[in-house]
Amino acid sequence: MITETDLAVNRRTAPDDGTAAVRVEQLSRIYAAGEQRVAALDNVDAAFARGTFTAVMGPSGSGKSTLLQTAAGLDRPTSGRVWVGDKELSRLSEAKLTRLRRSEIGFVFQNFNLVGALTVEENIMLPLRLSGVPVDRRWLDEVVERVGVRERLHHRPAELSGGQQQRVAIARALAMRPTVVFADEPTGALDSHTAADVLGLLRSIVDEQGQTIIMVTHDQTAASYADRVLVLADGRIMSDTGVRR
Repeated sequence: MITETDLAVNRRTAPDDGTAAVRVEQLSRIYAAGEQRVAALDNVDAAFARGTFTAVMGPSGSGKSTLLQTAAGLDRPTSGRVWVGDKELSRLSEAKLTRLRRSEIGFVFQNFNLVGALTVEENIMLPLRLSGVPVDRRWLDEVVERVGVRERLHHRPAELSGGQQQRVAIARALAMRPTVVFADEPTGALDSHTAADVLGLLRSIVDEQGQTIIMVTHDQTAASYADRVLVLADGRIMSDTGVRR
C-alpha cells in the first residue's frame, strides 16, 4: 500500500548540498495524445548523490524512461529544472547542451547503439573525437581493461556477443569520465548469466571508480545491485528506498 509518507517523497524539494551529481526539481513532462494531455512526469523532485548506483523502476508508462531522458538532457521537460553537477540544463543553448552531454553524461542503451562500421576501439573513442578532446590513453587503457574488451578492440560489433557489445557501450559511456552514467534497461536484451556479469561490472564501477549510475530497469534482480531504488507510477515517485548490501 502507498502511504502518505511515500507520496511526500515526491513533494520534497531535492537537496542542494553540493553532493548531487544530478538533481531534478518540480520536473514535469506533458505529451499530447489527441485532444488529451498525458503527464509522463508530474512535479518530480529527486537528487542523485555522487558515487552512488540508483535503480529506477515502475510499470510500463510510469515515467521512468522519461525521467532518464530528461535528466540526461536528451529531452526537454515541459516545466521544472535539471542540474548535472552545477549546470542547470534549462539555461543552456542547444549547442552548449550538446557539448555537456558529450562531456558530462554517459548513456548506455538497451540495444547498445554501436556504429557497425567502426571497430570496438573506434566506438569507444567516438565521444572523444566528436568533442575534440585529447585522448587520455592511460584512462582509456584502464576502461578497456576494466570492462574486459581488450582482446576485441579490432573487431566490429557484428562479431561480438550481446554481452560483449554491452561492455563496449559501457566503455564508450565512461570514455569521457562523465559526471553520471545513465543506463536504460542495459540488461533487457541479455540472458540471465550475461546480465549478471554486466550488472556486476556496473556495481564495481561505482565501488571502485566512484562513478554515479542511474539505471532504469523492470527487473528486481537488476535493482538489487543498486544502492537505492526509486519506484515511479503515473509520473510520480511512489517510494524511495535504500538497498541493504
